[in-house]
Amino acid sequence: MSTPTLTKDPNTLAAPAPSPATKRRGIKPRSWAPNTGAARFRSGARRAGRGIWGSGAIILFLLLWELGPIYLAPASTRVFLPPLHVVLQALARLVENGQLQNHLAASLTRSASGFGIAVVAAVALGLLVAWYRSLDQFLNPLLEVFRNTAALALLPVFTLLLGIGEISKISIVAYAAFFPVLLNTIAGVRTVDPLLIRAARSLGLSNFQLFQKVILPSAVPTIFTGIRMAGTSSILVLIAAEMVGAKAGLGYLIVNSQMSFLIPDMYAGILTVSLLGLLVNYLLVAVERHFSRWRTAVGSQAA
Repeated sequence: MSTPTLTKDPNTLAAPAPSPATKRRGIKPRSWAPNTGAARFRSGARRAGRGIWGSGAIILFLLLWELGPIYLAPASTRVFLPPLHVVLQALARLVENGQLQNHLAASLTRSASGFGIAVVAAVALGLLVAWYRSLDQFLNPLLEVFRNTAALALLPVFTLLLGIGEISKISIVAYAAFFPVLLNTIAGVRTVDPLLIRAARSLGLSNFQLFQKVILPSAVPTIFTGIRMAGTSSILVLIAAEMVGAKAGLGYLIVNSQMSFLIPDMYAGILTVSLLGLLVNYLLVAVERHFSRWRTAVGSQAA
């Protein structure tokens, strides 16, 4: 009688054979198993849990905003602090009649114009001041005076000299955004590794090539820190300027709603400003990652 033979299914994956070193150490080989649906579910659940935990503070704040005026505050307080759903209804109403889009477009135009002027001027001047020591010694006292002068303190001066039109608002935004970018550009250039500069000099790079290939890439993270600070400052200063003298803009929407006792509209404008600042910050972070890709590439090669 013939002995039955075991046939091996070609579709079955065999576990890898233990190595000789594993046998000598007495280590049991780890059983191999494919990535099952349960493992993928656990991994997705862990990622979802981390996402919920990361946004937990915002969720709690929104719940407190919704439930606090209803259950924790007296009825008279709801007039001045409406629940979140009332504010969202006012926001939807402003979107439907087109008021929010008009105010948002006016604020974005002013903020983007002043912010762009400040970034270009501050980066160019910062590179020169950081590179030429004599220019730094000449301009530093004046820059320190204006850096320590709050932008809102000069708002009446800008209004008197330039009027209440668009030029004064763009100018005050550019002034507020200029100094964060300038100071961080100077700090970024001065903290470049001197060995990189010497190596570039030894390779025969010109001053322009040195700025383009060594100094600017190394200073990008510090410069973008200043740009992100300037983006926040440009929005905040513009809102304050629009509250003083404007016929359109988010600042005008907030103060006009407050004076007209349209409290939900006022909070809708404030919520829009917060979301706008958050969006600007995320966009600037994305741009910074784009210009800092070489650092990630170098780090992965070194690892």
